[in-house]
Parts: sequence; structure tokens; C-alpha cells
Amino acid sequence: MRLSVRFHPGPPSAGNNPPGTAAPTPTPTPPHSGRLNLLLSYAGWQPDPWVERLPPLLEPMGVQSLRASSGREAQDVIRTHPIHIAVVDLGLPLDSVESKADAPELSEGGSRLLELLHRLDQPPPTVVVKRARSTRDDHREMAAALRLGAFAVVDRPRDHNDLNLILEVLRRCLTRFYQGRWPGGRGEGFGIRT
Repeated sequence: MRLSVRFHPGPPSAGNNPPGTAAPTPTPTPPHSGRLNLLLSYAGWQPDPWVERLPPLLEPMGVQSLRASSGREAQDVIRTHPIHIAVVDLGLPLDSVESKADAPELSEGGSRLLELLHRLDQPPPTVVVKRARSTRDDHREMAAALRLGAFAVVDRPRDHNDLNLILEVLRRCLTRFYQGRWPGGRGEGFGIRT
């Protein structure tokens, strides 16, 4: 199974706006923290998860990975840290539970997290990780994620190649939304050629 990625077409350029409307402003550079805060939400569907392998790769580059295994945990992270990029697993439970089979409605944490991020004053670029669903539900979920401003929608990462694809999607997020600069605003780039 190959991992697929779909990118949001992005905001219209100033020349393509409907008459009487201004071009949307890009997400501003984050506050002068010197670190980029990455929210990583993960629903726990894999024994050796990619979410455990990603932070050690990103930490040396100044990325602080803030993990959440439920919608409520993610909400707490958002309250206490500015989020510069978010990875939202749509299979995320609303609350931490031992067995989602006991309460299937709790799996709506990912969708609610996406809505919460969208309502922030400065919504971060968001990468959405799809859950395994029927084709019809998959298309419906993807359309909803893109309506809420998701930058990219990816299949669930399963192996080393998929992890590389996630890294590439994050690189594209940084390039597009932060113009190759770290949040510190002191002009230092993150070593990505565009």
C-alpha cells in the first residue's frame, strides 16, 4: 500500500480574488520563541508508531514536538503552547479510554481538534492523517478537512518511506507558511532549498 498525499490548493493570489475582496493574509511568523512547536496527535493504532520516531529527527533542528493522544490532551497543549504546525490524526479519541470499542463516539476527537485549530486567531498549518474508512467516508472526511483549512491530507504512515513523506510534507509547510525561517524571527533559516 502506498501513502498518498493531497495538498490544499492554498489561498487565491491577489489577482484571482473576487471583486471587492482582499487577498487572505498568510499565517504570521510565530512569536520570538526560537523554537517551532509541532502538535502531534496520534490515536494509537500501530505498535511501533511513526509519532515516536519523528521527534528525535526534528528536535536537533529546533522543533519541539508536543504530543497528544486524545482531543482533550490536544486542547490542553493548545492552551499552554503556541502551535506553529499541527498533525491531526482523525482517529483521535475525544478522551483517553482503554477501549474505543466500548464508546465508538469518542473517536471524534480528531475532527473536533481540527475545528478547534481552525477557530484559533492564528490557525496553524495543519497536516491531517486519515483513518481507515470506506471510500465514501474517506472522501467526505477529506473534503471536510480541506474546508477547515488543512494544508495536506495523508494516509496513515506505516513504514520508513511513509515517515520520509511526512517529513517532506512538514518541510513544505515550513517553506510555504514560514518562508524558510524559524519562529525566532532572527533571520536564521532551516536549511531547506526551495
